[in-house]
Amino acid sequence: MPSTASLSTKLMRIGAGLLLLALASIGLTLWVTWQLEGGAAAVNEAGRMRMQTWRLTSAVQAQLPPEHIAALVNQFDQSLGLLRSGDPSRPLFVPWDDQVRSEFVAVDTLWQQERSQWMQGGRLDPVETQRMAGEFVDATNRFVLSIERQLAGYTAVLNLFQFVMMALAILGAVIMLYTGYMYVINPLGLLRRGLERVEAGEFGTRVEVDTQDEFGQVAAGFNRMAATLQSLYTGLEAKVKAKTQRIEAQRARLEALYEVSAFLARANTIEELSSGFSQRVRAVMKADAVAVRWSDEANQRYLMLASDCFPHDMQEDERSLIAGACACGNLQPDARTRVIPIHSIDAAPMKHCARVGYQSLVSVPVRLQQRLIGEIDLFFRIDVHLSADETELLDALASHLASSLEGLRAEALEREAAVGEERALLARELHDSIAQSLSFLKIQAQLLRTAVQRQQPDKVQSTLDELDEGLRESIGDVRELLVHFRTRANGEAIDDALQETLQKFQHQSGVPARLQLHGEGLPLPADVQVQVLHVVQEALSNVRKHAQASHVSLEVERGKRWRFTVRDNGVGFDTQARHGETHVGMKIMRERAESIGGTVTLRSAPQQGTTVTLELPPHPVAGIPTGLAQAADLSLPVALSTADTP
Repeated sequence: MPSTASLSTKLMRIGAGLLLLALASIGLTLWVTWQLEGGAAAVNEAGRMRMQTWRLTSAVQAQLPPEHIAALVNQFDQSLGLLRSGDPSRPLFVPWDDQVRSEFVAVDTLWQQERSQWMQGGRLDPVETQRMAGEFVDATNRFVLSIERQLAGYTAVLNLFQFVMMALAILGAVIMLYTGYMYVINPLGLLRRGLERVEAGEFGTRVEVDTQDEFGQVAAGFNRMAATLQSLYTGLEAKVKAKTQRIEAQRARLEALYEVSAFLARANTIEELSSGFSQRVRAVMKADAVAVRWSDEANQRYLMLASDCFPHDMQEDERSLIAGACACGNLQPDARTRVIPIHSIDAAPMKHCARVGYQSLVSVPVRLQQRLIGEIDLFFRIDVHLSADETELLDALASHLASSLEGLRAEALEREAAVGEERALLARELHDSIAQSLSFLKIQAQLLRTAVQRQQPDKVQSTLDELDEGLRESIGDVRELLVHFRTRANGEAIDDALQETLQKFQHQSGVPARLQLHGEGLPLPADVQVQVLHVVQEALSNVRKHAQASHVSLEVERGKRWRFTVRDNGVGFDTQARHGETHVGMKIMRERAESIGGTVTLRSAPQQGTTVTLELPPHPVAGIPTGLAQAADLSLPVALSTADTP
């Protein structure tokens, strides 16, 4: 029968039994020791009586005073009384038994018989005194021997008890070891072996429970734990396999999404983008055919941008679909990715799909900023059921496609706007420089014609000189304009471009020019660098044309706010007066500075030289060209057609 007592109860029972046994042994030992101590004191007291006997004999024989003899007799009386009643405080008591008691009675009787004679003192015969003393000593010796025999028995008992206590100590140790093994070590060993087997994967391991104590409860808990682990492990392999398959599917989807995104980022044309996208989507979804369709502004017609493995005869028929005429191109504003069984649609185009062998159509709407702009159609020859992960993947791919097409559209618009801005800039430069020179030359030609008609040789010569000077200036303006339009920023640093500009200026004008750089700052964007170079070139052009300077310096302060200062030692001018070309040049510089958020200031005085300073804001950014801002409102099909136009 299993034991129902707890481990603490068992240990308390065993401990209490051993404690009681130890207390009994100790008590018995103390009692025997007490008896031995009392008996030893009694032997000492009896031995003192023998000594007192000889003292009394000596006193009598010496005929000492009666008082002295009486005192010795009283000492005898006290010793006998002490032996008779004992003294627990010393301790002193006689280990009485029949023999000891008879010997004590003999000593006491002999003393009572001789006491009166000892009190007579000097009247005793010495021979009689010796006889009486010898008899009393012999009786005392017999009494002491009887006590010693009794004490020898007690000593034997004490030795026996000590041996028994040693045996009990050994037995108690054995009992404690056995108890510890049975109730603690063995159950722990069973649990340890069970844990080792469970760690090795043997979840069917069980520990035998034969007690209801604490270790029995732990063993029962271990069995329940092993049973739970066994039940969990039974289906764990299938769960791990399913989880692994799901993770692998997710990894494949992420890899496909990354690959498609990387391809879309590399594509440069609409044809390349749409064709490559359709091929990759078909491979990812394992579809039998794919068609990428784009809708017009009003979502009334869907154009096929690209397809992959789509039948050629059907491509011609479905290159342009009217919205609602087929399951393809039949999207509502709130449409979501869906699976359409082809056999359930009676439209004529769907019958063509059925004849080819397609059974399912997956329609994926393409949106850009919540606006429906196209559709991706995937054709399958089997019944298809999309999971949530697959639907999410298709929506993400459609979103990337829309973003990439929007990026191509934006690039096309930006190129168109850049071309327009360059043309406007060229027209403005021609108008502000060469056109004015040509107007001046036209006036001089009219004056020359008039002077020839009037036969004014001096006027003709002066007019020819003016024409020659105007032509040289026009040629210089054309060369300078070519330099302006060939100047481009070449990297993050503008220093090299500025140095090159000064070298060209020095070569054209013969005026020494020096570049001075101060401080450190963040590099300027490329478009900002171009505008800065144009402003510096315009300032140098004014120096070449009007300043008559012998030295020019360009100081650049790099920091949070960049500052460019063009300083010459020329003739200068009055800034309050209007100077035709100089005023036009300042207007051009200020317009360029305003386009990047900067300001241009001019300081000059007659015979004091001229200083032109361009200061940029902390974070300069080139403004959006007007042509680009207007083009941003165009619809996607228009932009795409513009991008394809040579």
